[in-house]
Amino acid sequence: MSSVDRPGTPAPVEFAVDLSAHEMLRRTHVMSALGTDWDPAAALRGEEEAYELLYSGLSEEQQRLYDELVSAGVLPARGGGHAAT
Repeated sequence: MSSVDRPGTPAPVEFAVDLSAHEMLRRTHVMSALGTDWDPAAALRGEEEAYELLYSGLSEEQQRLYDELVSAGVLPARGGGHAAT
C-alpha cells in the first residue's frame, strides 16, 4: 500500500523552481570572468590546434588504435580519418 492510498496522508504537491534568473546571473559572471578581450573563435582554433598536436606523431600501433576509435565513433574523425603525422 503506497502512502497515497493511506487515509490521512496528504496528496502529493507539485513543486517547481524557476532558475531562469539564477542562470542569467551565472552567465553574466562567466562572461565577466572571461573578460572583454576573450575571442571565442580564437579559443576554438586553439582547441583544434591542440587536438591536432595531441594526435600527431603517432606510432603505427597508436595510429591503428586511433583509427579503431574513430571507426567505433569514440573519437571524431580528423584529417580525413587519420591522425596527423
